[in-house]
Amino acid sequence: MLADPSAHAGPAPGAVLRAGMSLSAPIPAARLPASRLPSGNELAARAARYAALEWLSRPVWVFDIDGRCVHWANTPALAVWNAASLAELCGRDMGQDMSESVARRLAQYQNDFVLRADASFNEQWTIYPGGVAVSLNVRFSGHHLPDGRMSMLCEAEPVGMVPPESLRSVEALLHTAVMITLYDQGGAALYRNPAARAAVLSPGERLQDRIGSTAAFTALARSLEQHGVGTLTLAVRTPLGDRWHELSARRCKDAVTGQEAVLVSEADISAIKHTEERANFQSLHDVLTGLPNRAHFAQRFVRAMEEARAQSLEAALLLIDLDHFKDVNDTLGHAAGDELLVAMAQRLRHARHGTEVLARWGGDEFLVLLTSPRIRADLDALHERISVALAAPLAVAGTQLRVTSSIGVALYPQDGETIEILLRNADLAMYAAKERGRNTLAYFDGHMAETVRSRTELEKELRQALEREEFEVYFQPRVDVATNRIRAVEALVRWNHPRLGLVSPAYFIPACETMGLIGALGLWVLAQAAHQQVAWAAQGWDLVVSVNLSPRQFASSDLLHDITEVLRQTGVNPARMELEITESILLGEDQHVLNVLRELSALGLTIALDDFGTGYSNLAYLQRFPVHTLKIDKTFIQDTDANRSLAELIVSLSNLMKLTAVAEGVETQEQLDWVARRGIAQYQGYLYARPMPVRAFTNWLRNHPVG
Repeated sequence: MLADPSAHAGPAPGAVLRAGMSLSAPIPAARLPASRLPSGNELAARAARYAALEWLSRPVWVFDIDGRCVHWANTPALAVWNAASLAELCGRDMGQDMSESVARRLAQYQNDFVLRADASFNEQWTIYPGGVAVSLNVRFSGHHLPDGRMSMLCEAEPVGMVPPESLRSVEALLHTAVMITLYDQGGAALYRNPAARAAVLSPGERLQDRIGSTAAFTALARSLEQHGVGTLTLAVRTPLGDRWHELSARRCKDAVTGQEAVLVSEADISAIKHTEERANFQSLHDVLTGLPNRAHFAQRFVRAMEEARAQSLEAALLLIDLDHFKDVNDTLGHAAGDELLVAMAQRLRHARHGTEVLARWGGDEFLVLLTSPRIRADLDALHERISVALAAPLAVAGTQLRVTSSIGVALYPQDGETIEILLRNADLAMYAAKERGRNTLAYFDGHMAETVRSRTELEKELRQALEREEFEVYFQPRVDVATNRIRAVEALVRWNHPRLGLVSPAYFIPACETMGLIGALGLWVLAQAAHQQVAWAAQGWDLVVSVNLSPRQFASSDLLHDITEVLRQTGVNPARMELEITESILLGEDQHVLNVLRELSALGLTIALDDFGTGYSNLAYLQRFPVHTLKIDKTFIQDTDANRSLAELIVSLSNLMKLTAVAEGVETQEQLDWVARRGIAQYQGYLYARPMPVRAFTNWLRNHPVG
């Protein structure tokens, strides 16, 4: 019954609408402004123009849609409208109390008359001349006024008494937001209520055009044929753009012709649909970055692996961790950390070539799934793009940052076939990349699992190491380049593990940071170093002792109290103690950091900036903060002459600002010669002496010049 005949939609028989007060003549009737009232000559001209219609026995009038008034009426129409004369009727302002629904309906008529010269509509209207309800069957057709505007020719017949429930149903049909359309067997519209008419692009739109999808239309037709009803939820094109509608259809009879028809109601559910879409998007995407989240990535992983197996492709899971991200959170705050994550997510998006699946796994970790017939080559290219994209300078919270990443890679199928196994192995590889110095990529291998098990065991033992006094402070001298005399010593903590022997701080310090032990350990090292300074000074070696201060220690609210207590209990001269801080500490809120550093300086302590030139280097720090010593990172000292330009700039700036420049990691005579030529004041490194425990260092001091 929903074939696709070529017949054009005809008139709308049986349509029922209630005009309400919109076309009424209340007592007293609202009048048009004097400037709009027709003159006697104009009324005479209208009477002459429509003389042929004057003698019709049924009421006929011309309604000016734009002007919201009657343009002309015959004598029976004057009676229907309870008007004393044509002048009185034409002077009524019928737009003053016109409802918005009726106004929209009249605009629809006008538009349809413009589109189709033969368009006409039959509807039941109720008018209220003099406040008395009069129900009429009215035929509306288009009519051009002398000035070219489209008006409406109305031909009416009384319908007698109308039951109240019928009038109320008319009112509901007129004002409801539900779109009601009656279609014939071919899908042509026989009638649309105002809401339905407002939602179509063309009056001639058929049901099959409305649905759009051939498959959906066929399914609806089958449901109507078998069950007499059918429903669809679909996107439809409307004058307001694409909207989501819930469509309900049922078979019925056309009340005028008795032919089979389909009554369709549509409700706009766009707001609900968009809410569902947002909820669905949020359930599958990270709120902060907009990237797919864990659940979404897991879904994409399953599909990608199916495609990889079908096409005999290899795959790789990359776990990307931003280096030193915790320093940004600890110093600049979590809002700045979030800003950095959003920027890095955007850069990772641009680093893809379109086929890789990218997701945020959590914290500062991102995942990339790559499938390829030549996985190693494509991985190398992807790693290069990621490194370049992330490393570009970035301004966060008013601070210039340079970000690197450590990447762990697990290959499919050799390193695992499930997301759980691949992710675990990529995580192991990522930690291996960090242990190799960060800013690199590491592939998983079988030995990494054993390394992680060892690290986990060591973390457990770390918690008891302080209580068991397994830590020991070693000391490394800092030497004057010109005189080769010892000017200071740096205190370096070591862990004497009862089973493994001496454990490198590069291994256990990050674990202490993660476990929250760094504060207690750092304070213990400071106390040991202060005690030793006092002891050496008593023996005639009044050396400056330098102690590292971690970002977590610096951020502690107890920092000043703890350091003051150490100075008081040990009796050390604060001027002979130096605190080494990293650049990341200076990334925090300027005023807070400045206040803390000033208070430390007020205690008599000196401040050294460690590993300068790496990470988030910013020479402007040196002007804002009370820094006394600048330690140039060993990577510059141990590099070739061609790559030492930044180190030379740092040295020049140190000299200009009267800071003590210290070269770290001097291991060869060639490196020392370069340091000497650049006028660097002091150096430390294996070329002169390795770190030594206190007893060995004290004995060593007896044979080396101090001061």
